[in-house]
Amino acid sequence: MTKDTARVTFFPSGATAEVTRGSTLLDAAVEAGVLIATICGGDGICGRCRVIVRSGEVDAEPTALLSREEIRAGYTLACETRVIGDVEIDVPAETGGEGAQILSDADAERFRALSSAAGAGPSFALDPIVRKIFLQIPPPTLQDNLGCSERLFREVRRGTDAPSMQMGLKVVRSLPDVLREGNWQVTVTLGRRGDTEAVIQVEKGDRTDRVLGLVVDVGTSTVVAHLVDLTTGETLDAEARYNSQMPYGAEVTRRIIHAEREGPDALREAIVRDINDLTNLLVSRSGVELHDIIAAFASGNTTMLHFLLGLNPAHIRKSPYIPATTAPPAVRAAETGVRINPRGLLYAMPSIGSWVGGDVTAGILSTGLADSPKLTMFIDVGTNGEIVLGNSDWMLACATSAGPAFEGSGVKCGMRASRGAIERVAFRTANVIEFGVIGDAAPVGICGSGLIDAIAGLFEAGLVDRSGQLLPDRSPRIRSCDGILEFVLVPSTETGADIVVTQADIENVLRAKAAVFAGAKILLESTEHSFADLDQLLIAGGFGSYLDIGKAVTLGMIPELPLDRIRYVGNTSLRGAKMALLSSAALARSQEIARSATYYDLITFPDYYEEFMSAKFLPHTDLDLFPTARAAASAGTASRKEAG
Repeated sequence: MTKDTARVTFFPSGATAEVTRGSTLLDAAVEAGVLIATICGGDGICGRCRVIVRSGEVDAEPTALLSREEIRAGYTLACETRVIGDVEIDVPAETGGEGAQILSDADAERFRALSSAAGAGPSFALDPIVRKIFLQIPPPTLQDNLGCSERLFREVRRGTDAPSMQMGLKVVRSLPDVLREGNWQVTVTLGRRGDTEAVIQVEKGDRTDRVLGLVVDVGTSTVVAHLVDLTTGETLDAEARYNSQMPYGAEVTRRIIHAEREGPDALREAIVRDINDLTNLLVSRSGVELHDIIAAFASGNTTMLHFLLGLNPAHIRKSPYIPATTAPPAVRAAETGVRINPRGLLYAMPSIGSWVGGDVTAGILSTGLADSPKLTMFIDVGTNGEIVLGNSDWMLACATSAGPAFEGSGVKCGMRASRGAIERVAFRTANVIEFGVIGDAAPVGICGSGLIDAIAGLFEAGLVDRSGQLLPDRSPRIRSCDGILEFVLVPSTETGADIVVTQADIENVLRAKAAVFAGAKILLESTEHSFADLDQLLIAGGFGSYLDIGKAVTLGMIPELPLDRIRYVGNTSLRGAKMALLSSAALARSQEIARSATYYDLITFPDYYEEFMSAKFLPHTDLDLFPTARAAASAGTASRKEAG
């Protein structure tokens, strides 16, 4: 360490970084591998990156995003605080203090379980897109004098219908020696690259005993990886971690802006590092070698796949919103930095449009939406709020830009769905509240599903009106803090610090739910359908799988339908990617789906803003869409008349 640098130590992880004096605490956290989530990407406008200065010298910019009490307690914003000397920093759990580490067992289990969540999808024959075959090749003679590569192609073609084959120069160079050293008995690794069968590698002897693949769901918040046996289709192990891109912004738009300003390398390296760390852990636990993994298949939204492949995502956010590609080609994994077999291939799920990505294509594939006569609506409840409407004859898709509130971001006491997060809230009376906490731990914040429950409960208890405004005369738990109304969900006497739901939190959630509902209604009306016409509503994604359907209806986020028409389908992004890796037919079907679905950009619909504003009320301005709420409102009116 020099006089121009200082050491920053983060707790509770103990991770350290040596940084140039004048660097921000957020920069130091990235250097140390400590995940501090931000919504604004470090622009100092969201207030999400709260940390506590335990000791040391810093220079903090004044901010109105921290209360006087927080400032007195040592809180500061990591993006607005510069390192002057050695410093020790506490990172609260709700800010993301467990950082870029592998998820704890309790947290990771939520994501592992989602991959096998409910839902009977289509069945595809086991026919991996990358496979190994053992060949006994007839040695050359004066009468049979084909070259080594042509001789190998001839034998491969006896068992494949590939119209064309190719072999890289490196393989051609090694082939004469490998064939002879193996006494003309070799194992050939083949991979599909469009209509071409590529010879990935040739090994002497029979090496078909271990053929593995990696499936990765590259989510905006979480990265999930499965290690798969390509011979049997069995999942050998699974793991998850938080996306290390989080310090650059909770939303993909913020990350694109960062890439435009600073270059995309840091974002690409972050996601590649996450995948490699997960892969190394899976390999170590399973007792296999990286060399055994001959293919990886990635699914995710269009922007995440651009970052992974090193593609420029800048034009995704600029009119007319065109990505570099919606159908990424298979590439050598080594070209991207993903570490598997050095010759292994990396595939990416094709996208439908700039804001409806491969994760949605995978969802359509895995649920069988495109092969069913039933009118189906598929909603991936998350930051982008993607929606698909259709059946086997047609499909429409859109993204609703719901924002990160559903994932606990942009919320005063919000946090990701991890240990200590309140995930369930039940109002027994206006002042008697029960809640469930992830990991059976003491509550430290509230995640998206808990926030939905809380706001729906406030409405049902009569503590907010239909516009979402808190009513301070209805409960002593409603108070004003720095001029903003808030509801004390859990008092500090139980947790050490109050856990609250603020008026701003409520407004954020109402905007998010209105975006989703308005998008769904626009898709239906554009095809002259209504919610009543839906045969099934499929709720996908990590957040969606923990959503209380009744509370979501109370809020007006999803339509009121008979419960037998609503189904959770879990992590369909991962499941669809696994199907495509294990079946050439499934991969071909995913490509057909991406090409055939019609992508709607909601900003081109003149009625969208009006629908959005109507949906910002609880549950909606048009109560005919919500018969239960309409009946309750009528009953309340009648009782008030009787009382009068």
